[in-house]
Amino acid sequence: MEEKLKVNRGGGELKSTGAFTLCSGLSVWNALVFEIVMTFGLVYTVYATAIDPKKGDLGVIAPIAIGFIVGANILVGGAFDGASMNPAVSFGPALVSWTWTHQWVYWAGPIIGAGLAGVVYELFFINHSHEQVPSAEY
Repeated sequence: MEEKLKVNRGGGELKSTGAFTLCSGLSVWNALVFEIVMTFGLVYTVYATAIDPKKGDLGVIAPIAIGFIVGANILVGGAFDGASMNPAVSFGPALVSWTWTHQWVYWAGPIIGAGLAGVVYELFFINHSHEQVPSAEY
């Protein structure tokens, strides 16, 4: 019999730690698209609020904007596939529970989504001119 790490989540009952899993009825391809879209939104928000040199004073709200997109992604995708958005978030529980079912979705989705967001923002929104960027005073 395989032993899994058990934790006490209140009530005195020991439950096994679980890795991210897909809800019943959700195909791996739907989950992959979920992860791509959620990660794209997160990385795009990071680019738009924290990285873009033209953002001006918008960088002040970067933490709240990023927090809102993470919260929205969890509310939308959490029930379906766990809303990982980060391979490291999925890898830890999978390693501890030694559950590798559909783990590729939680690696491929965020990598594709983040790559697409970076390329889209870099190509279409970040200006590559050599103009002086205004300095921010904090």
